[in-house]
Amino acid sequence: MTRDLRLLVIAMFTWGIGEGMFLIFQPIYLEQLGADPLLIGAILGAAGITMAIAQAPAGHLADRIGPRPVMWATWLLGTCAAAMMALAGSLPFFVAGLLTYGLTSSVVAPLYSYAASVRGTWATERTLATVSAAFNAGAILGPVAGGWLGEEYGLRIVYAISACIFVLSTLVILQARPSRIESQPGAEAETSTLLRNRRFFVLMGLTFLTLFALYFSQPLTPNFLQNQRGLDLNTIGMLGTAGSLGNMALALALGHLPAAIGFTAAQPLVAIFAALMWKGETAFLFGIGFFFFGGYRLARTMSLALSRPLIRASETGLAFGLLETMNAAAMILSPPLAGFLYDRQPDSMYPAALVLIGAMFILNLVALPRLVRGTAPRSKDIPSLANEP
Repeated sequence: MTRDLRLLVIAMFTWGIGEGMFLIFQPIYLEQLGADPLLIGAILGAAGITMAIAQAPAGHLADRIGPRPVMWATWLLGTCAAAMMALAGSLPFFVAGLLTYGLTSSVVAPLYSYAASVRGTWATERTLATVSAAFNAGAILGPVAGGWLGEEYGLRIVYAISACIFVLSTLVILQARPSRIESQPGAEAETSTLLRNRRFFVLMGLTFLTLFALYFSQPLTPNFLQNQRGLDLNTIGMLGTAGSLGNMALALALGHLPAAIGFTAAQPLVAIFAALMWKGETAFLFGIGFFFFGGYRLARTMSLALSRPLIRASETGLAFGLLETMNAAAMILSPPLAGFLYDRQPDSMYPAALVLIGAMFILNLVALPRLVRGTAPRSKDIPSLANEP
């Protein structure tokens, strides 16, 4: 592992602790601040909009000026957003902080682009899976700590501590050295080539539909577990830890597989989550379900790896940004629809999710082999841009 990849892993681990402390409790805290299920769904959908608008521009900017400055900006913005949420004494101000935090998801494209450029001799799939696993290793610790603090002192203090942890993560990432940008004469022409890449746009469509189906049942699940299953914040925090453990374990166990296989295999794992949330009655079963929800993050990472053989190296940032826009679009549409179903009948969002996942699993089995057929894996062929010592 190169020096800069190691720094990235440490920064992602600490950020995972901070984000893990509050992320699973967001819908519960919104409810405490006075939002009903429909409004919670709308707010989370609006957060998806802020996630969507910055993805492609951030990726394109990373291609032009290098990913490091874009990463630095998002790390600083995320710290400020966590401070806003911690200081918020009312729903509108908290929502402003939450929406600002949504902008930090634009880090994914430059983050993975930077990781790919400093990966040394590692394959792209292994690099992206390791970075994702580092974040989730930190997120294993966060929910338990956040649940205990929230139960003892209230959820507001959780955001304050998260902001402090984000400061530490930022100090680490600021030590990363610049990568050599994979740009050649005619890079702008290559960008236009991406926009005419039919196979890449098919992948974008599959990514959106698949991630919509996988994410659909998750946004209102903490409220469902608290209100319909009677779980307290400590227990919900432990479930969040189980989810983060699943994210890490599945990334490490399946992240080395060819991207198409990993992307497809992730979908029945999330179906297990939806089934257990729907029919489970004990915290143990819910914990197993959260563990397998790690398939969602695995699918998200594998969608990026799927794009590598379809694009030019200098298009990586923009391509990753467009794929993350598809993820954000899924996160825009699914929470309001899930909130609508929850308001009518709380557990109805789970069978709906199972139908959606089943349909996308069949579609991906048919479409992905055609998409990748005749495409040689390029992970090992992409020039290594690791910084020289």
